[in-house]
Amino acid sequence: MPQRQLPAHTGRNLSAARLARGAALAGSLMILPLATACGNWGEDDAAVKRGQSKISAPEITVVAPARVEVIASLTGCKVKIRTEAEELRVGVCHTKEADYAITTFPEEEYKQTWLDTASMYGGKYLVGSRWVVSAPPEMLKPFQAKLGGTIQQLRGMGPTPSSS
Repeated sequence: MPQRQLPAHTGRNLSAARLARGAALAGSLMILPLATACGNWGEDDAAVKRGQSKISAPEITVVAPARVEVIASLTGCKVKIRTEAEELRVGVCHTKEADYAITTFPEEEYKQTWLDTASMYGGKYLVGSRWVVSAPPEMLKPFQAKLGGTIQQLRGMGPTPSSS
C-alpha cells in the first residue's frame, strides 16, 4: 500500500491558517443576518416594481431606562425622591393632572417581589424593565406611549364587587 505524502510546507504556521479561516467564518456569519435583512423577502414582484412595499415598520416606542429622574422627565414632572434603598428607589411626581409614583429597581427580581406585594392591594400599574409607574388609570395609556412598558392589572385580596 503506497504511503500518502504530506503536503509541502507553505511557510505558514498551521495555527495561523486555522485562525485566519476561523476569522473568515466569523465575519461571514456576522454579515449573513445583515444581508438577509436587506432583501425583499416575502414581497411580490409587482409591488416591488410599483415602488410599494407590503412590509410596514412597527411603531417605535421608547424604552425608558431604570432611573427615576429620567422616567420622571419623560412624563413631564420634576421628581422628588421619597425612598432611596438598595432594593428600590421611589420618586413622587406632583402635577396638575395627578400625583403619581415612579419606582425603579436594580434587579428584575426586586421588581417582581414588589409586584407580588402590590398585588395584595390590586390596581393598574405601568410596568417596564426594572421600573413601575403607579398612577391613576387614565394616565397609564399616555405614559405608556412615552415610556413603553405594559399596563398590568393586579388583583387585590378581599371581596370583589358583586355584579347585580
